[in-house]
Amino acid sequence: MWTKKCVREFDHIEGIARNGGRVVTLFSGGLDSFYLLWRLSHHPGLQVHALSVGLGGDAEYDDGAGGVARLGARHVLADQAAVFADEFVAPAIAAQALYLGVHPVSSSLSRPLLARAAVELAEEVGAQVVLHTANRSQNSLRRLNTSIAALGFDGHFGSPYELDAISRDDKQAALKEAGFPDFANRAHSGDSNLWCREFESGLLDDPEWFPVPEDLYTWTAGAPAERPEKVVIDFAGGRPVALDGEPAGLRELVGALNVRAGRHGLGRYSGLEHLDSGEKVLEVREMPAACLLLHAYRQLESATVPAETMREKMSLEQTWTREALEGRWFGSLRAAAQAFVMSVAERVTGRIVYRLDRTGMTVLSVEARDALYIRDRDGWERDTARSASHFATD
Repeated sequence: MWTKKCVREFDHIEGIARNGGRVVTLFSGGLDSFYLLWRLSHHPGLQVHALSVGLGGDAEYDDGAGGVARLGARHVLADQAAVFADEFVAPAIAAQALYLGVHPVSSSLSRPLLARAAVELAEEVGAQVVLHTANRSQNSLRRLNTSIAALGFDGHFGSPYELDAISRDDKQAALKEAGFPDFANRAHSGDSNLWCREFESGLLDDPEWFPVPEDLYTWTAGAPAERPEKVVIDFAGGRPVALDGEPAGLRELVGALNVRAGRHGLGRYSGLEHLDSGEKVLEVREMPAACLLLHAYRQLESATVPAETMREKMSLEQTWTREALEGRWFGSLRAAAQAFVMSVAERVTGRIVYRLDRTGMTVLSVEARDALYIRDRDGWERDTARSASHFATD
């Protein structure tokens, strides 16, 4: 049952709007967020703040045409790409955050940051309503709602699309009639950040047949490259810190690897993710840097961390990933799992050298500080044999 704090359909907005006030809505510039903004413009008593959070993606909304202002809203831009890399992507690398071993997670990392940015803006402007546009077939619904609640927001929040299943055709037709024809050819939904480009819905609805149009891809478009390439990645305390010997922040390093690994065709994924009710939906991803960095981390971890510690960590990796997937980023269990993961990460320092070519990625070198590997087996056998013999004689 709907309570006064939940927004689950457009009628709930109607009730809230009678009292006027300020509203913060997450705004990507896509079909759903633009349609919601258009619906909100029907309530002149509402002061609407449309929040676009920059996460380093290539499809982030630029309101150069003034569409937001035409709908009577204030457009707020928040560049959170560096925060996203440092606070969310970095621990995901250390936690080897893969959904059931199939594909790296992405929106599970960005949604809590979007929720936090929206709540912070609501507190700043005195808004008592925070809206987003996730629907029942999107896992973002529970991730955003759970995060907003966990952050202690005391106003109304949610998505009117949870119970109002308005078709893409109806949204497109309404916006076209309102003077926004650019949405007529949107054949899918997309999400983009520095870690992932993700596509779903529309032409990608049916898992039994989904030939992905090549023009959806950016980083891997035209791959594979003709010539092989050597890539050197340095880690310090579990964190990528340099590329080809040049120090780099994580945001910049991920951006560079998306291009370099992408031109060799690395990082295309497709997979099914479960909804609250158990059904599963198809999602297609492009994640070259994630593909390479997760592999590199595991290689260096295996060189520096005892096997039994790794076994325990691997079980907690899925705990960490599950809590992020279910929207419980701000919960105590994710924090506890991350504390263990990052304590292990302190040992993961060194360098991995790759060859990237038409066959994919090949490890050429693993060079670790405080390494556990043996570099000279014959010498090791002689030394340990002498020690064992001496011990037996004594």
